[in-house]
Amino acid sequence: MASYAQSNSSTSSSDISTPRSISPSSSVASARSSQSSISSSKRMSISSTRRISAAANPMSSVDIAAIEEAMKMASLDTLRGYAQNRYNNEVRQYATTEYLSQAQALGYQVLNEPMWNKGLSFTPEQRIAKNLTGLIPHVMEDSNKQCERALKMIRTRQTDVDRYLYLSTLKSQNVDLFYRLLIDNAKELMPLVYTPTIGDVCLQYSTLYTRPEALYISIKQRKSMKTILKNWPYPNPEICVVTDGSRILGLGDLGVNGVGIPIGKLALYTAAAGIHPDKTLPIVLDCGTANETNLKDPLYLGLRAKRVSVAEQQEFMDEFMQAAAEVFPDMVVQFEDFESEKAFNYLDRYRNAHKCFNDDIQGTGAVVLGGYIGAVNLSGVPIEEQRLVFMGAGSAGVGVAKQLVEYYTKRGLSEQAAKDKFWLVDTKGLVTKDRGDKLAEHKKYFARSDNNGHQFRTLEEVIEYVKPTALVGLTATYGVFTESVVRALKASVDAGGRGRRPILFPLSNPLTKAECTFEQAVTWTDGTVIFASGSPFSQFTVKTNDQPITYYPNQGNNVYVFPGIGLGAILSKASRVTDNMIYTSAAALAGSLNAEEIHKGLIYPRIERVRDASLIVAREVMKAARRDGVSQLPEEQWLEWEEWGDPALDKYIKAHIYDPDL
Repeated sequence: MASYAQSNSSTSSSDISTPRSISPSSSVASARSSQSSISSSKRMSISSTRRISAAANPMSSVDIAAIEEAMKMASLDTLRGYAQNRYNNEVRQYATTEYLSQAQALGYQVLNEPMWNKGLSFTPEQRIAKNLTGLIPHVMEDSNKQCERALKMIRTRQTDVDRYLYLSTLKSQNVDLFYRLLIDNAKELMPLVYTPTIGDVCLQYSTLYTRPEALYISIKQRKSMKTILKNWPYPNPEICVVTDGSRILGLGDLGVNGVGIPIGKLALYTAAAGIHPDKTLPIVLDCGTANETNLKDPLYLGLRAKRVSVAEQQEFMDEFMQAAAEVFPDMVVQFEDFESEKAFNYLDRYRNAHKCFNDDIQGTGAVVLGGYIGAVNLSGVPIEEQRLVFMGAGSAGVGVAKQLVEYYTKRGLSEQAAKDKFWLVDTKGLVTKDRGDKLAEHKKYFARSDNNGHQFRTLEEVIEYVKPTALVGLTATYGVFTESVVRALKASVDAGGRGRRPILFPLSNPLTKAECTFEQAVTWTDGTVIFASGSPFSQFTVKTNDQPITYYPNQGNNVYVFPGIGLGAILSKASRVTDNMIYTSAAALAGSLNAEEIHKGLIYPRIERVRDASLIVAREVMKAARRDGVSQLPEEQWLEWEEWGDPALDKYIKAHIYDPDL
């Protein structure tokens, strides 16, 4: 070892120290120096390593998540790089679909067709004749027992969407049972089939989808419109509800997810007015969507592209209306949930050449008018002193206001005098001609010019200025009718004299968009309010001097009028739907209440009586079609009814409506 050490040493012998020659102090200093040198070296090494590490990982400053999201979006954009203004030729199908008739169907052919399946109500004879023995349990049940089972299932579900899905499944298996259940339990189940539940269903439609329930017409297949319509399995539909999903309830542009609206709406046409389910046709027109959430959803079922231009949407709609008239010439078309400008445009464009109406504009207007007629009678405020503020100036708001203008003109006021009773408010304040912004065309009719240059920016300012007797909300904004707003309305009504009551209609759907609740309206008006909402609220009981007082809400649900309008147009064979037919539906609704409902201070029938109301509405709509010269029924038929009156016409209507029999 010594030899090895020496051979590697370059020092002279005099420089070699023995242990004896090393002093303690020099030893410690040397050790400290050595440790300091090593420590410094380590610090330099670590710092250097960090610099090298950072330099060696150039991705450390890159947002990997953003890149992954961009790649995901790119993978979803399957139309990128393709021309979007050219469309394929009409689809040429190789064969005609042949459907079995009900008389020919046997076994599972019967059970798998929801229009024919009667569940456990098949008689022993039917089970033998249709080869059903052993395919269903060996038990016979009437409709009451089957409905009892279905209700138990519904009531055990945890959410309204789950309840909707159960009902949807039931409808896909046994149509008669579904409608028997819905008709007999309207108060409980209609909110599940349509508003407010349908809003949540539409938001999730692409995720919830399991089977087709409508016609899905993409603008990409616009040249195949007639082929698509002819593919509908049930011949000669009598009523169609069509949307492009551009303004679903208060939820905005949902694209193809908005198809839940026509599906739900047509279920109410059947339940409320008895239009046979195989005579209904739900349709969604897919022009793309402006909804970024949908465009980013990998499960979205619609065209993954921004909406085409308004002009191209117009062309697409023209093609649809023409094709529908050619393929189904007797079908009434109801427009639903188109954004405001298109809604007014399409109604004006097609109303004189096609059998059509718009429920958002005309149906909402009619149902509110029907309730308003009753409300005015209960308010204690003379007609000449009525003043109305509308919060919301979209298609529904303007449509409702125009219907109410007609109410006043039919009572002797000039159109201008009637129009002067209305003040419309939007997000920018009172709608005036000199507000400084470009007003949408449909707002101009009600734009005020008597504001003397003053602009009222808030609802509170407008109420203070107008001193209204009625406040109507169609804003799709929850809580916009605040306590101060409602109390100001009451104060303006009270100022007119004793015994007067404010009219308050928060009409937006669903419940999450309601301008105020029923309980709030009752509380803030000390129980004097005449209230109607778009979605259902529960009755409200308060104790006064230990005496309970129950207040009953009214729901201004379009289901009170649109089924009757549709049924009346179908049965009268109307060549078009006239304004007078719409107005008449409102007057008929106002006259459909029974003594019990009037005694409770209601302005709409109980929802359980919606079928009774629809029959009255349909009858009066038919008579209006006759007066307007648009009914194409034989003259002899009308002469018979004109001789025998309403009982004969009622009998005719009842003979032509669907009443599910299991």
